[in-house]
Amino acid sequence: MIGQKSVLGLIMARGGSKGLPRKNLRQIGGKPMIAWTVEAGKQSQCIDRLILSSDDEEIIDTARKLECEIPFIRPENLATDDASPLEVIRHAIEALPEKYDYLVLLQPTSPLRIASDIDKCIELCDKKNAPACVTITESEKTPYWMYELQKDYRIRPVLSGTERVLRRQDLPKTYALNGAVFVARSDWIICQKDFLSSDTIGFKMPRVRSIDIDSEIDLVIANAILKEKNLVG
Repeated sequence: MIGQKSVLGLIMARGGSKGLPRKNLRQIGGKPMIAWTVEAGKQSQCIDRLILSSDDEEIIDTARKLECEIPFIRPENLATDDASPLEVIRHAIEALPEKYDYLVLLQPTSPLRIASDIDKCIELCDKKNAPACVTITESEKTPYWMYELQKDYRIRPVLSGTERVLRRQDLPKTYALNGAVFVARSDWIICQKDFLSSDTIGFKMPRVRSIDIDSEIDLVIANAILKEKNLVG
């Protein structure tokens, strides 16, 4: 709980994945990727109940062995590439008889996020009385130096109307979503299409814990970081 407010933790992990097949069960640091998220969610001091939404028997069995609760099987129509994450969230909220003040979405593809990242994100959301809070990390590449390639091979700045700055230290810091933690008031998110709104706030996480597994190279990087455990904690 956070104060007197209850918190539901939701792990979404479907079986299908085109970019990195069976990615939720791929080995990282000697255990299935989903295990890192289950363990971080269980270690959270704010999450009252941690559940899994999945359509896949192997993922469900793995989560159950990790003592993660599976109160339902995700319907097939919500396990497709086209299914909206918010539809999955609404299904989870409405499928449970008890109601929670906050919903916390934890994606298995962020295995290096730790329990304190989760709790601090929830605490910031509550402290600022915001409808939602998402984790972010400082951009590795500044968008002020990014370009689109035109059909005629000419390049055009992504951020038009800005004067080119040659020194990085003269540029404002920019941040990107890292996908690790999404927090929202349950009564708010159930009516939304996204966690992002003009009132959404951001909680900064270090880049070393912000890797989002989407490719084989991401797996290699995550395993390398875990070998240097002092970098993660």
